[in-house]
Amino acid sequence: MPNFRIVLKTLYSVLAVALLVTTNVANAFDHQHKKFTQVLSEVVVLSPNKLQSRVDYGQLNKQPDKLNGYLKELSAVTNQQYKSWSSDEQLSFLINAYNGFTLQLINSNYTKFASGKAESIRDLGGFFSSPWKKSFFTLLGEKRSLDDIEHEMIREWFEQPLIHAALVCAAVSCPPLKNTAFVADKIQPQLEAQMRLFLTDDARNTVNLKKNRVYLSSIFKWYKKDFKKGHQGFNNLKDVIAVYKEGIADNPQQLSWLQKQDFNIRYLDYDWRLNDIANF
Repeated sequence: MPNFRIVLKTLYSVLAVALLVTTNVANAFDHQHKKFTQVLSEVVVLSPNKLQSRVDYGQLNKQPDKLNGYLKELSAVTNQQYKSWSSDEQLSFLINAYNGFTLQLINSNYTKFASGKAESIRDLGGFFSSPWKKSFFTLLGEKRSLDDIEHEMIREWFEQPLIHAALVCAAVSCPPLKNTAFVADKIQPQLEAQMRLFLTDDARNTVNLKKNRVYLSSIFKWYKKDFKKGHQGFNNLKDVIAVYKEGIADNPQQLSWLQKQDFNIRYLDYDWRLNDIANF
């Protein structure tokens, strides 16, 4: 009969090695997302005032390997590995995944845009289907869609309404796509900066004193309830305006008017054209 102590010692050794391998795999993932930052820095173009950005999809189409290689690394992350990360690591991973796979969706259909057969990401869906519901990539061990990342994962797992200024669905009226990746050790200031940037842009959010109105992006209409749950101190959209009023206001008169909060909120039409550099 085998020596029980030897068998037990061997078993402990095997478990220790397995634990070490698992830990090393978990730690191996680059939470600085350097490869994605490299892609973004090469294809994202900022406007002169740096309030907007567009994507040079022509350039991206010439060198898709960098983006595809990065996304392959995201797809290789297991659910167990993901769960071992901090909340900020998980959130930055999912935001980058959404933006990265959106770029891949546009790039894989680039000929449609180049030929004029498509002008918007919405043109990539069918009569009864949405491009955001297409399961065209793998994430955390399952086939996923962009809607899965936004609605079933980020909005369900995190109490972060500011993410609506970070997720970019490839439309002109979307928040500006950053030219660097979101990273765990900076995720909160990055989200704050994105919301402030988004609300500062008069083309997306503006005021009209004569009509006593603040015009917000339709994003705030679609996701109004996310700003009513008390998360990050927001109980309604006027709370959002109060926090970011210095960016929304163009002058002291507007700032004073915003501070009174005696105004109505309306929503701007959404420009669904592709956020390509041709549409600056």
